Amino acid sequence: MSDLSPKTSENVRTSRKTRLRLMGAAASLAIAGAVGFGAVTSGTLPVQAEAVRVENPQAQAPGFADVVERVSPAVVSVRVKQAVQPASDEMPGFSFGFPGMEDLPDDHPMKRFFREFRGAPDSGQRRMPRQRPSAQGSGFFISEDGYLVTNNHVIDGGENFTVVMDDGTELDAKLVGSDARTDLAVLKVEEARKFTYVAFADDTKVRVGDWVVAVGNPFGLGGTVTAGIVSARGRDIGAGPYDDFFQIDAAVNRGNSGGPTFNLNGEVVGVNTAIFSPSGGNVGIAFAIPASTATDVVDQLIKDGEVERGWLGVQIQPVTDDIAESLGLETPEGALVAQAQPDTPAQAAGIRSGDVITGVNGQKVNTPRELARRIASIAPGQEVDVELWRGGKTETMKVTLGEIPSDGQQARAVPSPAQPSTDTLAEFGLTVTRADDGNGLVVTQVEAGSAAEERGIQAGDVITQVNATEVNSSSDVESAVAEASKSGRKAVLFQITRDGDNRFVALPVGEG
Repeated sequence: MSDLSPKTSENVRTSRKTRLRLMGAAASLAIAGAVGFGAVTSGTLPVQAEAVRVENPQAQAPGFADVVERVSPAVVSVRVKQAVQPASDEMPGFSFGFPGMEDLPDDHPMKRFFREFRGAPDSGQRRMPRQRPSAQGSGFFISEDGYLVTNNHVIDGGENFTVVMDDGTELDAKLVGSDARTDLAVLKVEEARKFTYVAFADDTKVRVGDWVVAVGNPFGLGGTVTAGIVSARGRDIGAGPYDDFFQIDAAVNRGNSGGPTFNLNGEVVGVNTAIFSPSGGNVGIAFAIPASTATDVVDQLIKDGEVERGWLGVQIQPVTDDIAESLGLETPEGALVAQAQPDTPAQAAGIRSGDVITGVNGQKVNTPRELARRIASIAPGQEVDVELWRGGKTETMKVTLGEIPSDGQQARAVPSPAQPSTDTLAEFGLTVTRADDGNGLVVTQVEAGSAAEERGIQAGDVITQVNATEVNSSSDVESAVAEASKSGRKAVLFQITRDGDNRFVALPVGEG
């Protein structure tokens, strides 16, 4: 008999019912969990949970698939067969014989063994066939009738060119023209068909941080797509006088050369041409020729097969803060003329050493490379207005541009040897002597830690002018420095000749 009161008994029964309901719910949850993980219980059929699906496609991050789908048919692989190399008596990578074998008699067993193994030159045995080196890069169609762009270094030295389409079709192509200075080339597929092609973008609208997509043929893997951003503009990598590259961080490797970099509208913003890589692989620093440069060069190559560039005929250098101060320029801008070369358009027009070119045809020039690109973009024979800073004021000269000569046609002067007698320019830490032809002062010694040493002046340099005044003695230098100090200048401009090249160095007044 229970010792509980009727009310207590009723509470116990209620508690038991509650526990049973909770246990049932827990059992249901356990089964649901087991089914969710695909568990199978005895006496039941296996049940698979449905995959999670996103019902709202707008929630997915945008990708590059639409752009890639449109442009991929226009991007190709370029295979190049180069000139046939002479036949070799030895297998590449192997050396037959041992040190001193050439001193053995011809009938020595060891010498006979290696000769027979290698095969005599006239026996046909193991003689390596003539080699035909090959190269491989990327390219892209720019017209419906088969013109395509690639790099000059991809096709350089090639005799036969094959274009491999994105569907694997191989087509023969011929070289229309190439330009080593910008590393661009144009090929033409002659087969009568319509090709998918792409257009160049307006690269003035390209901003650092914009998304780009590179399509190409890295390591022979055609149709490879990588994405990144524009990391920088106006990069100078020392490739040539017209360097003005986009830097991108998309994965670009060997074989991508000549391939396009697209914006998200499917327009070509640049032509991939170089990578920075200590290891030879992608490290996220690649360089592309801007569309504006490529457009000008490609148009000329298609029209004439070569590129003609205007030529001024000056040696130029940047304008530093010190140089600007010594010349009375408010800002360090423009291109300082180190030398107007003999028999050139610049010399004929009256441009001379010490002038600072600040503009061409009303367009401002900020750097020497900007001047080089501006002049190169104008056809030879055209007259241009060259704005320059001379003697503390701005002048404009009319110059008829010439055609840029080959490297062998560049005039160079020969530096003069020094004479024994010397003078000291103590203020600048220099010891000098008069040149044997009487033109200028040869530096014989540079004091360690002096302003001259810090700015790169070396023994053997020839000082020809100081602040646009010719100097042939230490007193000439002192007079030019005194005149500059009287005008309130904090630096004086030394014109230096080294190995036939002129440059300017600004030295502070009153510092040794």
